[in-house]
Amino acid sequence: MIKLADWDELWGEFQQDCKLFVFILLVFCLFRMGFIAVMHSYLGEAVTMADIASALYYGLRISLKSAGLLVLLPLVCCTGLRMFLAWRKVSQLRYYWGVVYVIILSFLFHARIPYYQEFHMAFNQLLFNTLNDDVTAIVHTVTDQYNLPARILLAAATALVLCKLLKRWLTIRPFAFPRYAKWYQNAALRVMLLIVLYHLAIFIRFGGTMTYAYNIDWENSGITKDQLLNEAILDDVQALYRAYELHERVIASTGLNMDPDRLADYGRYLAGSQVNSNNLDDYLRKKVVAGAEAPPRQVFLIIAESYANWPLLPAYKDLNIANGLKEIIAQENAAYVASFLPNGMSTISGVMGVLTGLAEANLYLNYLPESYKEPYATALAPQMKRLGYTADFWYAGPASWEKVRDFTLAQGFDEFHGMGDYDGAGGNVWGCDDYYLYKAVLGRVKDDKPGFHVVLSVSNHSPYTVDLAKEGFDPAVVAAGLSEKMRQDQELIKKLGHFWYADKMLSQFIKDARRQYPDSLFIIVGDHADRVNIEPSPPMYERYAIPFVVYGKGITKESLPESAAGSHINVAPTLLELVAPTGFEYYSVGRSLTRGNDFGMNYGFWITPGYIGKADTEGGEGFLFRQGQLPPSQEKIRQEIDAARAVSWWRIKFGKMLHTVKAI
Repeated sequence: MIKLADWDELWGEFQQDCKLFVFILLVFCLFRMGFIAVMHSYLGEAVTMADIASALYYGLRISLKSAGLLVLLPLVCCTGLRMFLAWRKVSQLRYYWGVVYVIILSFLFHARIPYYQEFHMAFNQLLFNTLNDDVTAIVHTVTDQYNLPARILLAAATALVLCKLLKRWLTIRPFAFPRYAKWYQNAALRVMLLIVLYHLAIFIRFGGTMTYAYNIDWENSGITKDQLLNEAILDDVQALYRAYELHERVIASTGLNMDPDRLADYGRYLAGSQVNSNNLDDYLRKKVVAGAEAPPRQVFLIIAESYANWPLLPAYKDLNIANGLKEIIAQENAAYVASFLPNGMSTISGVMGVLTGLAEANLYLNYLPESYKEPYATALAPQMKRLGYTADFWYAGPASWEKVRDFTLAQGFDEFHGMGDYDGAGGNVWGCDDYYLYKAVLGRVKDDKPGFHVVLSVSNHSPYTVDLAKEGFDPAVVAAGLSEKMRQDQELIKKLGHFWYADKMLSQFIKDARRQYPDSLFIIVGDHADRVNIEPSPPMYERYAIPFVVYGKGITKESLPESAAGSHINVAPTLLELVAPTGFEYYSVGRSLTRGNDFGMNYGFWITPGYIGKADTEGGEGFLFRQGQLPPSQEKIRQEIDAARAVSWWRIKFGKMLHTVKAI
């Protein structure tokens, strides 16, 4: 039995662990309030003090779990070891653990702010793609746009102050363990202490409640009506855990039955007919219904960096940053779909969706050996080459970015051109200015044979380095379309100016290319949105939607129905239906917009001609963004999303062959 003196020592050590727990918990709360204060401009107008109080309360509850997790190690190493070791200095480990935690949390807090400004989330699964991206370019971007050295110094200063406070806090003398004259009174007190500790552990484990039924975690913590407050509820430990969980879930395709029998059912849903085959590609085979009698000689598919759809909306016409594309859309030989989603949250996800026709599955196709064995059957370039086109890819950035050169060549392109191939000194770490990219395309594309040309721009990307004044940008024109308060935000005007520049270069290229190649077709689509918005917390449609435009030979306003909706996986079938002859066989997961496809989906959302919603939300409730439309049924939402995701996931992960097929 432990002697009374030993209990005194253990009681003192345990109090020190409790003090560290309280300190870490207060740090979480302090950073939460600091985050809300610094990012207050992102709060919605309808937010009340009651909403902020709710966010702080639920944040405190969820941080009980985070603080408990962090203090668990000092508890074992210090109080636990003191039960067996007489060495008093073992308790000093507690302070050093606390210092490590404080430093990490301080840097995470200062990293969270620019991360939210960029992604509107407090850390997400894109963190796991960082090392796959151009790390040097990312460092330059963060350094230039977000003043990385100053943020590092500020984080270090924050950590230093908190470490000093922690040291003083831990030097406060603990209370002595109560002593009684009777031995059984002391024993009863110790038993009561253990019972209290047991219930306290449950209280912390379930986030301020004693039962799992009222447990709070990252999945159910979004209790306010404001996006910023919901993100503020999650401390950085919880946000990182969420990012990890989402990453793992998508990789494992959680919630979908991936056995071959089920895959055949998904394939039949996509095919719209009774197919029975061991080859998954057979379920993706389609035929052109009403083909082109005289296909265009040159086809340009332009993937425009960060070209969101919201600047094209009437509500933002006074900004005058998308006039070039709006002028093209107004032409009689142009068709436009406003209900369109990107394949993923990043440029590479969008490019993968367009080039392969496979839905986002977070499997990083550009790094998988399967992608380099042979082109996927749904890949766009080989199918265009079957129509007699040559295929080349033009990127404004370096060939090493995301292995884009190796990937495009492996997926059927004949040539790749990167920033090292172009003349001109303009640009930043992500690539050259759009002017030099489009100039190179116009100067090198020959009209001696049919060609398919994919062009990927970068100028509308931070750090924003284009010389706007030299390009003729007038800040006053854009400022006239902003509120009085926003007119003072020079950084916002600079960002909008780069959108203006990208739109100007895009439209000028299309005009010049059409004069140079009269027999041509243009497809214009954004790679993603969710980067720059006028509203700090924009509606879901304005935040995520991108435009899809076809223009040129053989196009009329009726080429794409008003009821059309889709995403990047619908680009390839739409293009093939526009340029291929009747009866031409092709492969795609998505359906052609020309044939009335009215549903789009991606990594986390779905869209129809009038509604948009979250893909994995219970009930699948959608938000109306266009009057006069009916919402899709819950069954359609689930079938469309599950089928596209499952088939794409299996095709990427395991190849084309199914091991067994359910008998019809």
